[in-house]
Amino acid sequence: MNDQLPPQPDTPPAGEQPIPAPPVDPPTMLAPAAKRTIAPLAAGAIGLVLGAGIVGGIWGITAVSGPGKPATFTLNGEFVLTDEVLTVGDSCRGRAGSGYEDIAEGTSVTVYGAKGDVVATGNLGNSKISDTGLACTFKVAVEDVPKGETFYKVEVSHRGTVQLSAKEAENGELAASLG
Repeated sequence: MNDQLPPQPDTPPAGEQPIPAPPVDPPTMLAPAAKRTIAPLAAGAIGLVLGAGIVGGIWGITAVSGPGKPATFTLNGEFVLTDEVLTVGDSCRGRAGSGYEDIAEGTSVTVYGAKGDVVATGNLGNSKISDTGLACTFKVAVEDVPKGETFYKVEVSHRGTVQLSAKEAENGELAASLG
């Protein structure tokens, strides 16, 4: 007999099962991560910033796409002073001491709406003396008069009003006189 073992096969003989490997520990369940909470002060600050951003965004959109300025027109026409006229170079005005000294280039022109509220203001423009030298005609151009009134009243200085229909006002048909 011999002390040597015969060579051993690498695979088990047919019908024999290999020895199973020892069992692996089952996977452990990881503990859920701790919930992170936001401090109430931080939550309030975040809410405030988000709210302000939303409101600001909406305001910006409506400001750009909103109705815009109301439709307006320039009320054009003439104002004629027919008494106590003084010629000054190429222009004219009311004579001092005559009661018409307030009538000159730059005198206020006020436009009132149908409810009596002031809707626009302007001034008497350039003046021109008539060929006879007896009348002084001023240009009137009051800008940004809002459309939509049924009628308008126009006052030069404090001299009373002249009423115009909306159509007359928009068509530049102001023709007023004093004297």
